[in-house]
Amino acid sequence: MKTKKLHKILDEIKSIFLNGFFTLIPITVTLLLFKTTFKIVSGWIHPLHKIQPACLQNIPYSEFILVILFIFLTGIILKFFILKRFIHFIEESIFAKIPLLRSLYSGIKRLVNALTQKDQSSFQKVVLVEFPNSGTYSVGFLTGEVPQYLAPTKDKIYYNIFVPHTPNPTSGFFVLVEKDRFRETDLSRQEAMALIISGGIIKPDRFNK
Repeated sequence: MKTKKLHKILDEIKSIFLNGFFTLIPITVTLLLFKTTFKIVSGWIHPLHKIQPACLQNIPYSEFILVILFIFLTGIILKFFILKRFIHFIEESIFAKIPLLRSLYSGIKRLVNALTQKDQSSFQKVVLVEFPNSGTYSVGFLTGEVPQYLAPTKDKIYYNIFVPHTPNPTSGFFVLVEKDRFRETDLSRQEAMALIISGGIIKPDRFNK
């Protein structure tokens, strides 16, 4: 009898401990990632601390204020089309003429645009594609139809699909897939990215209702 009570007490203690443990893990990991990211970014922009106005130098991490103001100011200027020609000139005269830099810059720019609302054509649809094995589905982005001269077989139509990695969606797999090997969804790009980055933990709110 005493043994059963002891086991019950130990199970209750174990349950309380695990509840606390699994409650604190997301908070701890989030704070750790935030701290790490903050430390990295702070190291990148720390040189700004020496060139900023004297009135800001006594404020901790005041260089972040300068960066935020600079980004905001750039957005305002671009909003009114003042810098667009200048940015275009830099892209055409510098980035477009250096082979390695051209490919890197173009790829990053197109990926960023595709993941935002700026580009409605690069990532046309969110799809479920049979990948990497038959019967196993991955979330991917339809990017267009494969030209006939690149298709594995000439008698079938293939589509370009980008399958991002979890949790880093900036890398992934580029696959050529037949129409019957994937299906379109009504997910937005932002909803799909949240699913991919979180490993399926973060789902669209409309599916929870």
